[in-house]
Amino acid sequence: MVDVAVFASGNGSNFQNLVEYKSEIYRVKILIVDRKNAYAIERGKKLGIETVYVNIKKFENKELYEKHILEILEKKEIKFIILGGYMKIISPVLLNKFRNKIINIHPSYLPNFPGKSAIEDVYKKGEKETGVTIHFVDEGIDTGKIIYQEKIKINIKWTLEELENEIHRVEHRIYPKVIEKIVGGEI
Repeated sequence: MVDVAVFASGNGSNFQNLVEYKSEIYRVKILIVDRKNAYAIERGKKLGIETVYVNIKKFENKELYEKHILEILEKKEIKFIILGGYMKIISPVLLNKFRNKIINIHPSYLPNFPGKSAIEDVYKKGEKETGVTIHFVDEGIDTGKIIYQEKIKINIKWTLEELENEIHRVEHRIYPKVIEKIVGGEI
């Protein structure tokens, strides 16, 4: 069983989905949260997963912030970092230690619509399709090597909320399976 950490900033639905998947290959050992009011904290409590809130404002700079997180991960013997709505750019402190072991899920068919408002950007532009991308994290914003993608045809009658719901449905279906393949060495 490979121990992984999930990083989240908000709702935490992907975190919960990864825990409830009941993988025989990976185990979510810890949740790292960067926002004090993130609902992911409540999910962590309900699921019995150790949850640590790390406030970047308590550190002189991002390097010290990530060094603190790295210490936590090393104590827990974490092998992979899984991002589930984590809204901070990962710096070289974590990238160098976890090269090709930090995985992100993005709510668009990259390279189209990178960044934090992808779903809204797709919706406002009136696109006919979008998708979900799982990729390794590198120094850029949603620029890492793509691991898996799935397209979603957009119903022109959908509201923004309906589009978000469809994207989350696909994310929840594919993310744990792809994580298993990565952690298990198939990818």
